Amino acid sequence: MKVIELGTQEYLSTWQAMKDFTDSRTKDSEDELWVVEHPSVFTQGIAGKSEHLLNIGTTPIVKTDRGGQITYHGSGQLIVYCLIDLKRLGIGVKKIVSIIETSIIDLLNLYHIKAHIKIGAPGVYVNHAKIAALGLKVKQGKTYHGLSLNVDMDLQPFSQINPCGYQGLKVTQVQDLADNKVYFSKIAKQLTQLLTHHITRAQ
Repeated sequence: MKVIELGTQEYLSTWQAMKDFTDSRTKDSEDELWVVEHPSVFTQGIAGKSEHLLNIGTTPIVKTDRGGQITYHGSGQLIVYCLIDLKRLGIGVKKIVSIIETSIIDLLNLYHIKAHIKIGAPGVYVNHAKIAALGLKVKQGKTYHGLSLNVDMDLQPFSQINPCGYQGLKVTQVQDLADNKVYFSKIAKQLTQLLTHHITRAQ
């Protein structure tokens, strides 16, 4: 599993790079995790409905090809794109979603934050407030897109939408729940290590 740290990148160019990577993969291509932050942007999944856009203002909206509804990305949010060959691993979409959720829950446990999942609503929650969102695209047995974890960011833009299509859904972040100061780079390293561990065990 290769971990690629991209720093801050525009959403559209990163999305195109994911598609290009997936289209050019061979059966021997190594799986990759891309760690990135995006400048402020709303992204709308393939099932997205306009009724979930409440008061967008000037922030751009991108209609993308991942699953799920609308969400927000911005500085201080950790995004890990999961470029995984499910067919080679011999696992399905439900299993990789479970692996991602488990990895996030394990990470939060390191910070003494008790997190949980909701049946039928992918993502990770703390006291029913969403702290991490998931959205994947599967093409010929290979995934792209991935997860976003709110680390230390401005949460206000989430009030401009129904996050992930749920009216009144509260959101939270690691910094507001942790006992001490959290460090983005440390959390990114811990999460990619956990993802690598759980994905490797699934083989």
